[in-house]
Amino acid sequence: MTIDDAFMLAANAVTVIGLPFALWTYVQQARKERENEEEEAYQHLSDAYNQFLQVVLSHADLQLRSTRALPNPTPEQRERMLVIFDMLISLFERAYLVAYKEQMSPTEQRRWNSWDDYMREWCRREDFAAALDQLLRGEDPDFVAYIERVARQEREAVQREAATA
Repeated sequence: MTIDDAFMLAANAVTVIGLPFALWTYVQQARKERENEEEEAYQHLSDAYNQFLQVVLSHADLQLRSTRALPNPTPEQRERMLVIFDMLISLFERAYLVAYKEQMSPTEQRRWNSWDDYMREWCRREDFAAALDQLLRGEDPDFVAYIERVARQEREAVQREAATA
């Protein structure tokens, strides 16, 4: 075997073994980077919801964490409530645009389920559900369809629960 043959054999080995390995490594790194970016986006959304809950806590007189609407709110309370609901819709829309997909991996589905649970919880509140028409003006059409479907499902669930109680 000549030196030229040895170099040719080495070059072929690099091409056959090294190139696929380098390609596999690149794909794995890109996937890991994408997962990290998705996790970071989810964490930002989670932090934003926690900040929203701080706003809710600072307006405890509105009783926003209870399951029932505040009976006989004053005009000032109604205004504050509407602003807080508007903040919430904005956060829900951002979560929908960032985290929702028709086809999701198990991890993506687990992350999205948290947001879906939050939306369902809030849509069970009569005052929030009643304000949706006003709150959803100008929002993303796919998000509007999604949250309206959630609100309808939760309204029906509440009615079923009331009928069996």
